[in-house]
Amino acid sequence: MRVYILLILCVLFWSGNFIIGRYVHDDINPITLALFRWCGVVLLMLPIFIKSYTKILSSLKKNFFVLVGLSVLGITIFNTILYVGLQDTTATNALLINSSIPILILVLSFFILGIPIKTKQFIGIILSTFGVIYLIIKGDFSLLSQLELNRGDLWVLLSSLTWASYSVLVRFKPKDLNDIEFFTTIVYIGTLFLGVIYLFTDNSIAQDIQLIPRYYPIFIYISLFTSVLSFYFWHKGIHEIGANKTGQFTHLMPIFGSVLAYLFLGEVLHAFHIVGATFIAIGIYLSLFNNTPAKNTKV
Repeated sequence: MRVYILLILCVLFWSGNFIIGRYVHDDINPITLALFRWCGVVLLMLPIFIKSYTKILSSLKKNFFVLVGLSVLGITIFNTILYVGLQDTTATNALLINSSIPILILVLSFFILGIPIKTKQFIGIILSTFGVIYLIIKGDFSLLSQLELNRGDLWVLLSSLTWASYSVLVRFKPKDLNDIEFFTTIVYIGTLFLGVIYLFTDNSIAQDIQLIPRYYPIFIYISLFTSVLSFYFWHKGIHEIGANKTGQFTHLMPIFGSVLAYLFLGEVLHAFHIVGATFIAIGIYLSLFNNTPAKNTKV
């Protein structure tokens, strides 16, 4: 039960990140936002890095390509291209596309790890996906015909595929590193690659530094809550219940998004929120509580 609470908190923090990414999209470009986020994490994880430096370096020498690959997927690319997508797409489209993550994880787990798709699990995913769609379209199915893909939607779709790939492939993380040491390692590697991208794009460090005094609460939030805590909780979920089941919790994001909008933006909760949340809850329950759990789902 504890791991489920941690995963709920993880998705809650990520929902806040989603709102923040859209909120500041006019003032902070995606690469700058991503770089400042992970630089904050680099500072937070510095004590772990110093303490485990020798162990991390040894593991990196033995597992170079695995660690670099996971670093690029989970740190360098995922949130950066999500922020890019939020520049050009609506929140409705982005949330709808983001709901594909559990299905992508399920499919990738089947092809990469050979994990079978159980009937109850499949039904659960269908129900929770329907709940997400129902929530996003506000119970009006005629809105589906009005959804159009644009460049931002394609970036969000790519970010969803990136995170799903990371969640499946993290099973192959080095066994000689514990979760905190592994996270610290990919943060430092991924931030290094992100820094290189930043330097070769149209950014001005002198101008961007001036954003810190104005937006420091946001940078603290996305570094501590949506990065350090959320990544630890997510890996905890993958480790204990597997990538397939952990992925279902992303379907809670539209619910949390609606609640956060109500609390901070004054938006009203409607009946379709309750209906959508009900389908999501039933779907997650069916996906999580199988009588015969799949094999080979732990990292």
